[in-house]
Parts: sequence; C-alpha cells; structure tokens
Amino acid sequence: MKKRVIKLFLMVFVACLTLSSFAQQQRFPKPEFETGYVQPSTQQPLPRGLALEYLDVLVLIAALVLVSWLVLKRRSRKGVLWTSVFSLLYFGFYREGCICSIGSIQNVVLAIFDPSYILPLSALLFFLIPLIVALFAGRTFCGGVCPLGAIQDLVAFKPIELPRWLQKVLGLIPYVYLSLAVLYAATKTEFLICRYDPFVGFFRFDGTFEMLLLGALFLLVGVFVARPYCRFFCPYGVLLGWMSSFSKKHLTITPSACIQCKLCANSCPFGAIEEPQLDEGNRRTNVKRLMNYLLFIPLWMGIGGLSGSMIHSTLAKFNKTVYLAEMLVANPDVRFDQDNIDARTFMQMGKTMDELVLEAQKIESQFYWGGWLMGAFLGLVVGLVLVNLSSYRRRTDYEADRTNCLSCARCLDYCPVKKEN
Repeated sequence: MKKRVIKLFLMVFVACLTLSSFAQQQRFPKPEFETGYVQPSTQQPLPRGLALEYLDVLVLIAALVLVSWLVLKRRSRKGVLWTSVFSLLYFGFYREGCICSIGSIQNVVLAIFDPSYILPLSALLFFLIPLIVALFAGRTFCGGVCPLGAIQDLVAFKPIELPRWLQKVLGLIPYVYLSLAVLYAATKTEFLICRYDPFVGFFRFDGTFEMLLLGALFLLVGVFVARPYCRFFCPYGVLLGWMSSFSKKHLTITPSACIQCKLCANSCPFGAIEEPQLDEGNRRTNVKRLMNYLLFIPLWMGIGGLSGSMIHSTLAKFNKTVYLAEMLVANPDVRFDQDNIDARTFMQMGKTMDELVLEAQKIESQFYWGGWLMGAFLGLVVGLVLVNLSSYRRRTDYEADRTNCLSCARCLDYCPVKKEN
C-alpha cells in the first residue's frame, strides 16, 4: 500500500511541474482614454477607516479565542458551528471576503520583495494572528473563523471519507498553489489567490459567471467531499498545518481514557484521525528505508528546481509586461493597430521598444530564479512526505492528526467517553 502511495506521489509531482507550464496569459486592464472610455468600477470593497480595520482585527482575535476555548475546554461542536456561521456573515458577506488571512499571504510577500509597497498593519495581523494561535491551539481558525471554510462546512450534508492514498496525493496541490501565489506576488505579476477565490463572488454578489460557477462546483462537491477547497487547494492551510503540527495544545478526541470504539474515526470526513498503531514492522528495514528517502531529498530538490527553471518562460507570460513585449516583438506592426487596446496602451506609455524588452528580460530573470526556488521547494515537500510515509510512530489510542485536523469538533460529539470530574 505504501509503495502504491509513493508511486502516486512521484507521478503527481511530475504532473504538477508539467501542468504549471500551462500558465494562463493575461491581458492587462483596459486603460482610461480620452475617447470617452469609462474605467469600470473596481471589484473590491471600498477602503475602510483605520478604526474599522482595527475592529476587524479585534473581531478576528475574539473569534479565535472563542473557538479555541470551545474546542479545548468546552468541547462543543455546536458552539464551533454557530461561531462559524457568525464568521461567515461577518468576514464573508459583511466584509465581502476582504481582508482575509488567505489572501494576506500575497500582501506579505509583496512587501518583502517590493520596498515601495506599504504593507497595511491589518493585513499583517490577519496573516500572523491565526498562525500564532495555531502554534498554541491548533487550526481553530479553520474550524470556526475562516468564512471560506464555514460556507463549505454548512453544505457538507453527506460527507464521505476519501481513500487515504487519494487524500495524500491531492494534498500536494496546496503546496503548488502556495508556490505559484508566492512567485506571482514576488514578481508583482498577480494576486492569484484573490483572483481565483471561488467564494468571493458569492460574498460580494458581483462575481463573473465563471467564478460563480467555480464556487458552485466547489459547494456541490462539498456536499459529498467535505471542505474540498480547505483540504486540497487552500495555500494558507499549508502554513496553518505547519504551525499546528507543533501546537502546544490541540484538540483531543477523548477527555479521558480511549475505549477504542472507533466512532470518532468514522465521524471524521477529513481522514484526520490516526488509528492506533502497535506493530512497527521490521525496525531495521524501516530505518534503512527512512535513510534512503532522507538521502534522496537533495535529488528531488534538484530535479524540482531544474524543472521549475525550464518552464520559467511560460510562467512569465502571465506577467503583463512580458506578455506585451513578446506580442510587440513578434509583430511590431501591432503597435499601430488602433483596435488593439494593449498596443494603444503601450504607445501612450511613452516607452521605447528597447526599454520594454529590457524590463521584460529582467522580469523573466526573476521568474528563472523563482522557478528554481519553487521547484526546489516542491521537491523538498515530496521528499519530506515520502520520509513521513516511511516512518512509524507508536500510537495506543485514536488521535487527531495535528497537521490535517481542522478543529471542527465533529468527533467530540461522537465520543461516548465523558469528562471525568
């Protein structure tokens, strides 16, 4: 079984690097001309006053503290559920999904690589606070505070548990998404997470047909596969999982001794409960396999980095400057085509072709090194996952997987063990 999972991981790793080469081309927004063209209204909420931004931060902190208390002390699934409904109404529909902790990844990355960008304090706090809480209490942000998770949780009427091997393979996608989001934010190309947020169209009642359809498909799948976006796409979930794996306190399924009834494992649609494991197999074989996978990590990183650098030109085409330069170099006469808005924009910028090409080459160089880092990171992830699959940890009870447990508290209602007085 483990060999099958390992082979699938290797296949998905190669496929992810290949599919990333099909990055979409983007035509940049239409400028405002003197010919009567009217710039369309922005697709984001209006700026809020500083006091209201801090109010959002206080609400975030209060919700995180409440959910953490409900999960760790009160052990109440009902309380977590009602808190998630509030979070959906406030952070989702009232705040229209902005600002959110998931999208704040891009703000932080842009601030690191662009000194001219002023990072809003609220964006920094929305990025850091859930991670800090996860380090102490687990992923309680996912359980009852994130509006994207809440809207999916409410439609999970008949959730089924996917096979473990399939969950492991699909679990690689968030790492790819996180890598691409960081790359495009660092090169000032695009905020991918915000552009392709599947639920923001519902929150703002103004999404395009394609994005509304995407959100509807996620919700439809979410009826049977609980929280598909949270588990198999969310890039912020990767960071929360890292923090949660080191959490000082975490959701415990039983308040006292486990009676091995398995009800908790059957109730969890996320496959986030690890079963008891007493047989560790052949210790010498396990150690040998583990050492082999550890030694192969640099190789995976090298293969990933090389693959990422090889597709950097394709990835760079998503950048508007690179796209414009390639279009004009391939067909210089396009500059004088009055029906081509991209060309008209360039002519009004006052730049020469040489300046445009040099700027595009600089951006492509950023993508080259970014492709190396992105691929090496994905290679490291694959290597560590293989190491994790080859390692064994003795467990005598059913335990929540600290990395993947969303702290939704479903399992608590099914556990027949009552808290000892």
